[in-house]
Amino acid sequence: MAGYLSETDFVMVEEGFSTRDLLEELTLGASQATAGDVAAFFVADLGAVVRKHFCLLKCLPRIRPFYTVKCNSSPGVLKVLAELGLGFSCANKAEMELVQRIGVPASKIVYANPCKQIAQIKYAAKHGVRLLSFDNEVELAKVVKSHPSAKMVLCIATDDSHSLSHLSFKFGASLKSCRHLLENAKRSHVEVVGVSFHVGSGCPDLHAYTQSIADARLVFEMGAELGHRMHILDLGGGFPGLEGAKVRFEEIATVINSALDLYFPEGCGVDILARLGRYYVTSAFTLAVSIIAKKEVLLDQPGREEETGSTPKTIVYHLGEGVYGIFNSVLFDNTCPTPILQKKSSTEQPLYSSSLWGPVADGSDCVAEGLWLPQLHVGDWLVFENMGAYTVGMGSLFGGTQTCRITYAMSRVAWEALRGQLLPAEQDEDTEGMCKPLSCGWEITDTLCVGPVFTPASIM
Repeated sequence: MAGYLSETDFVMVEEGFSTRDLLEELTLGASQATAGDVAAFFVADLGAVVRKHFCLLKCLPRIRPFYTVKCNSSPGVLKVLAELGLGFSCANKAEMELVQRIGVPASKIVYANPCKQIAQIKYAAKHGVRLLSFDNEVELAKVVKSHPSAKMVLCIATDDSHSLSHLSFKFGASLKSCRHLLENAKRSHVEVVGVSFHVGSGCPDLHAYTQSIADARLVFEMGAELGHRMHILDLGGGFPGLEGAKVRFEEIATVINSALDLYFPEGCGVDILARLGRYYVTSAFTLAVSIIAKKEVLLDQPGREEETGSTPKTIVYHLGEGVYGIFNSVLFDNTCPTPILQKKSSTEQPLYSSSLWGPVADGSDCVAEGLWLPQLHVGDWLVFENMGAYTVGMGSLFGGTQTCRITYAMSRVAWEALRGQLLPAEQDEDTEGMCKPLSCGWEITDTLCVGPVFTPASIM
C-alpha cells in the first residue's frame, strides 16, 4: 500500500453489520446529545468506492482513471482513491493544494479547467503540475506567459444536446478552430500532447461517445501534421453513478471500447484517460437529516369536510439542509429526493400529504413535494441514499450547516482487498468471471468482478 489511507481513517465493520446499522447508532447518539447541534451527517461506505474502481477496470481495461475532485473532496474519498492509484483532475488551486497535501505527486494531477486564473496557472507551474487544458487563443496566451513548460491538452466541443448538463457552449473548441489553435501553439513553442472532450453529465446518447472519439482522431492527425507529439486522449466524465441510470455504465463502456478499437487501437501509443466523479461516489454516501420544524396546513377544499368529517391537511416539514446546500441537485439536476424513514412505521399508521423544505426563508428552498408520509416529529431523522456527488462541502450559506460530519466505513473484506491481499495476481480462464463480495452494508450480496489491478504511473 502507498500509505494514503490507514485504519484510523474509517470504522472497520464486519460482514453482516450494515451501513444502516451504523446510521441507526449515529442518529440515536445525535438525538440523545444534549447540545442538539447535529442537524445532518453522512455515512460513507468506502468499500463501495473500491468496488466501483475494480468494476471500472474490468469494463474499461485501457482507461487510466482520474478522479474529479470537485465532485466530492472529502478526505476519506481522496485517500482511498489515491490508495487505488488514481490520478486527480483539479479545477483550481484549492483542489491542487488539497490532493498534494495528502501526498499525491504533481505527475498525477491534471489541471483540467479550460478557464484558469493567471495566479493559479503560476501556482501549477511552481508546484510541478504540467498537464493543462485549453480551448481558445486567450487561454493559450495566458499559459505561454505564465507556464511555458506546460504540456497542453486541447479540449474539443461535443454534441451534448441530449445530456442533462450541457458543457459545450461554455467549454470546448469547434473542429473548425482546432487547426488554427494547434498552429498558434506551435508558433508559441507550446507542446500540445493530446485531446479531451466531455459529453456532459447524464448523456443518454451513446453515439455521442463514438462521435467524440472520432472527432478526437481527426484532431490528433491535425496535431501530428503540425509536429505536435499527440499521445493523450481524455474521455472526460459524465459516467453514471447509479445502477438504475437511464443508460447503464456497462453499455457506455461497450461503446467506448468499440470506438477506441476503431480509432485508437491498442498499441497505437496513445494513453487513454477518463475523469470520473459521480461514478465513484454517488452510491457510497448516505445522508441522515433531522426534522427541525413542522406545521400543519389546512387545505381549503369545499365539500371535502362534509364527506370525510375532517378538514384535509398537508404537513410541511423543515429539514436542517436544503437546496442551497446538500440538496442542490434539486435545482441543478431536477431530482426529487425520496426519504427513507429512520423509524419504521406501522402499516396501520395513516399517511398524510407531506412536503420537505430546507431551513432558508425562501420560497424556492423546497426539497420534495407530493410525498405521503406518516406523522413525523421534530427530532426525527430522514435518510437519503445516493448522496455522494456534489453534496460534500456544499453546506447552506443561509442557515444550514457549513460542513457536514462524515463517518467513513469499510468492511474488513474491502480493506484486505484494498491492501492487495485478496486480489489474485493472475487468473486462469476458469476463474476469470468469478466475483468476490467487497463492500459493507446492504450491498453485501453485491459482487465485485476483479480484473487485473492497474496502478497509474506518471501522466508524463
